[in-house]
Amino acid sequence: MFLSRLRSPAVRDSLGIGIAVGAAGLAFGTAAVAAGLSPAQSVFLSAFMFTGASQFALVGVIAGGGSLVAGALGALLLGARNTLYGLRLTDVLGWRGFRRAAAAHGVIDETTAVTLAQPDRRSARTAFLTTYVVLGVFWVLFTLVGALATERVSDIDAFGLDAVGPAIFLGLLWPRLRDGDGRTRLIALVGAGVALATTPLLPPGVPVLLAASAAAIALIGTGGRTRPSSESRSEEVGA
Repeated sequence: MFLSRLRSPAVRDSLGIGIAVGAAGLAFGTAAVAAGLSPAQSVFLSAFMFTGASQFALVGVIAGGGSLVAGALGALLLGARNTLYGLRLTDVLGWRGFRRAAAAHGVIDETTAVTLAQPDRRSARTAFLTTYVVLGVFWVLFTLVGALATERVSDIDAFGLDAVGPAIFLGLLWPRLRDGDGRTRLIALVGAGVALATTPLLPPGVPVLLAASAAAIALIGTGGRTRPSSESRSEEVGA
């Protein structure tokens, strides 16, 4: 029984995504230390913040000389989409009480996409837990490896590691721009335009915060209808 569940598509897909995405923690650990964080601070962010795009946004603002407050607010705005994911997963997973509160920490793009692609509640729960645990462990471990390795480099600037954070952040966003509709691209263009226009005028970190506000306004405009693309294939989950 147990072995058959390990061979199920839910577990197979979850393991693949968890390992592949978790390995990107190496880049975050590198970017975080290059921005001035210690390895301990980098690992703390990966373990408790646990949302890649927001983490890269935070260290990007810090690396640019922005304040921690501006970086944190920008990260919060980017992470707002996880609230909408959580509303959907509440019905799909059907957990209550402590289990629901514990699962909230793992509601991110990857766990949501894998969960909503499952045909029934049991498979959805298995997919969510497997992705959450595997991705979380690999994300934290690779963050530690990247942070420790970067800390031992005497001259970080010589390797251009300050560009790792923005490059990975763009890599995380690019699939959404490529596969998104016209609305998604319009939001991206507005956000980029706001950032470019305000960068020469405002302190570091503030342009990023303003650009992220464009996405927040768009989320409000959807009335909670924003969902990962995989959901269209799994409307019957949790029914």
